[in-house]
Amino acid sequence: MRPAPLALFGLTVALAPLAALRAAPEGPKFVLPLACQIGRTCEVQHYVDRDPGPGALDYRCGHRTYQGHNGVDIRLLDMAAERAGVDVLAAAPGRVSRLRDGVQDISVRAAGAPSAAGQECGNGVVVDHGDGWETQYCHLARGSVRVKVGDTVAAGQPLAHVGLSGDTEFPHLHFTVRHAGQVVDPFAPDMTNPTACRAQAATLWTAPALGQLGYKAGAVLNVGFAPGPVTMANVEAGGIPGPKATTPLVAYARLIGLEAGDSIEVVLTGPRGETVVQSQLAPLATGMAQYIAFTGKKPPPGGWPRGAYKAEVRVHRAGAVAVSRRFNATI
Repeated sequence: MRPAPLALFGLTVALAPLAALRAAPEGPKFVLPLACQIGRTCEVQHYVDRDPGPGALDYRCGHRTYQGHNGVDIRLLDMAAERAGVDVLAAAPGRVSRLRDGVQDISVRAAGAPSAAGQECGNGVVVDHGDGWETQYCHLARGSVRVKVGDTVAAGQPLAHVGLSGDTEFPHLHFTVRHAGQVVDPFAPDMTNPTACRAQAATLWTAPALGQLGYKAGAVLNVGFAPGPVTMANVEAGGIPGPKATTPLVAYARLIGLEAGDSIEVVLTGPRGETVVQSQLAPLATGMAQYIAFTGKKPPPGGWPRGAYKAEVRVHRAGAVAVSRRFNATI
């Protein structure tokens, strides 16, 4: 989501007009601001929107962003992970300058959810790193903020837990970097040519963080086997039960960052390597921030043979496989 600054602090965080963009001076180096492992327990959902006009482009001129998005969204795999508690970490040493707590953790899509207007960030913390640099951490879990205004924090120090507060539909950290009040993209901090489609050597990330944060043109967020069809809500909630010998056998995957024209294929094979079922969807008419794909079959008479069942999801893009994941289950 694109939260405004913590409203009670009265900051302006919008991207500057193109004519006003300048190369930011060398800033602090940031550790990963979430206690997770990219590709295993979390994924980047959105990058900073680099397009100063009405379009939306990330720093690689891909579409892993949306109009006016002013930070980096790192999402958890599901609500089960959010309930377990995942630490949001100070990205660099600094001093807590502002914070908010007390906003309800609820998806803006939930029935009866209150308006997030004026509290788009939800529960949040701002850390001042000196020399005009600051970082903002949004959508924190209510009651989880561990710091107070004026506290000095070290890089990697826990600030709070990831939550579902403010303008969001899924548990994630919205991480914004600013210098002198203007948004800076930590992946490509030289903003003088915001739509240059290249990675920049001088990022604001430490080497270990950058090692996890390599750009992906799309990703597989969740995979698994289920005893019947699955929905986005099922997968987001977490804890989907596995199939049994007498239930349908369904392989599913939730993917993020899909492009118009992508075609998703899911193949399910049995214990002897035989194809149980294979399906390929028609090309997508539009890009999708997230998408559920699954395939399955009813059990044969007498139930499924015992053994290991394997599945693979593949995203076909421009004549090649752009994203794939293999997974398995035992019956």
